[in-house]
Amino acid sequence: MTSTEDWRVLLPRPLRVLPADLVAILTLTLLTIVAVSLPILRETPLRVVVGLPFLLFVPGYAIISALFPERARTVADPQAQAGEREATETVAGIDGIERVALSFGTSIAVVPLVGFALNFTPFGIRLAPIMASLTIIVVFACTIAASRRWDLPEDERFRVPYRSWYANTKAELFSPATRTDAALNVVLVVSLLLAFSAVGYAVAVPSQGEQFSELYLLTENESGEYVADDYPTNFTAGEPQSLIVGIGNQENEPVEYTVVSEIQRVEVSNNSTTVLEREQLQTFSPRLQHNETWQQPHQVSPTMTGENLRLIYYLYKGDAPATPSEESAYREVHLWVNVTEK
Repeated sequence: MTSTEDWRVLLPRPLRVLPADLVAILTLTLLTIVAVSLPILRETPLRVVVGLPFLLFVPGYAIISALFPERARTVADPQAQAGEREATETVAGIDGIERVALSFGTSIAVVPLVGFALNFTPFGIRLAPIMASLTIIVVFACTIAASRRWDLPEDERFRVPYRSWYANTKAELFSPATRTDAALNVVLVVSLLLAFSAVGYAVAVPSQGEQFSELYLLTENESGEYVADDYPTNFTAGEPQSLIVGIGNQENEPVEYTVVSEIQRVEVSNNSTTVLEREQLQTFSPRLQHNETWQQPHQVSPTMTGENLRLIYYLYKGDAPATPSEESAYREVHLWVNVTEK
């Protein structure tokens, strides 16, 4: 018994009889399910490392394997004369390059179609339904592919020549014919290591992208939902009205914020705004983690009266200055309001 047969005996019988390429496809499918489902793994780069090949290649390869179970071979027309047979030879099946190319193309076509179909179901386009649908397609196609291969004569079945690839690669790397070949092998290995290192670094340490913070105002509608609509514009001095101030942290790091709200009497001329009088209302100091949102309902109760007053909220990263302004603030949002006396 050879060493290859030895390790295959350790596998369950269904895996022992399956072709090696279909076993690899099913194994990658299982790894993808684990990587995107387990809480410990789904936030790690492993999700991208196994998920991207799965989406771009695996469903297509399984379908192409079911459609083309035979290997590429040259077939001559038995009816032709001896001298004419060379001219009447045809190629049955598809070769390895065509199989890989069709696998990528089929995956790129199938995956969006699955998402499109799920969009019209109660499940929607979500991770779990997409993974379940693609897994069913892969398992079903691999079952059909294995069955069709077993129905063919052994010499006509498609199989990945991984043993000959391994033997040829080992001979080329460790038994080069010339010094030039040895030097080229070293360059090839170093190039592959650099390429894999670069890809690994890009996956493990992705670009942070744009860093910013959001500042916004909301109101509460009759159903209790927070909406960016129907803001109060008419106040009575000393009588509170409700608003919700919100912050969204997209700074890729924890941030301590300060929000200062004021009611101001301003003069606008020549595209510039001058603050003539100000009344500080409230101050908030939340600390937010990256990708965290903070929303604070509060009561606005100004005592300054007048028309076209500016109710403004200044956002600072860190402490706010004694006299906040648009120039010093990181963000600002405001409403124009009227405040009348009781």
